[in-house]
Amino acid sequence: QVQLVESGGGLVQPGGSLRLSCAASGRIFKINAVGWYRQAPGKERELVASITSGRSTNYADSAKGRFTISRDNAKNTVYLQMSSLKPEDTAVYYCNAGLIGVDLQYLELWGQGTLVTVSS
Repeated sequence: QVQLVESGGGLVQPGGSLRLSCAASGRIFKINAVGWYRQAPGKERELVASITSGRSTNYADSAKGRFTISRDNAKNTVYLQMSSLKPEDTAVYYCNAGLIGVDLQYLELWGQGTLVTVSS
């Protein structure tokens, strides 16, 4: 069974940093584009950053200059390095990935989410 598992969330003070990880496991042939999304209480889920298989990146305006998305294909893992965190970054962060299984079937998966709380 192919799945995505996020980790790295937690409580951090304003101005602090966190690194989120999104690890894909299972019988995977290739991981295509991966996106990090977040959903704050009472708000819609929004795209924070994305990275293609060719490592092209895209960021929401709110993330530019503070967040960095990267990937380690050998580990089937995508990271979101977040710095200069603000209280408004508080949300559940989800990763979403397009993958091709070893059976060459295309899958689009979401992880279960990891909570980031920015508070003093």
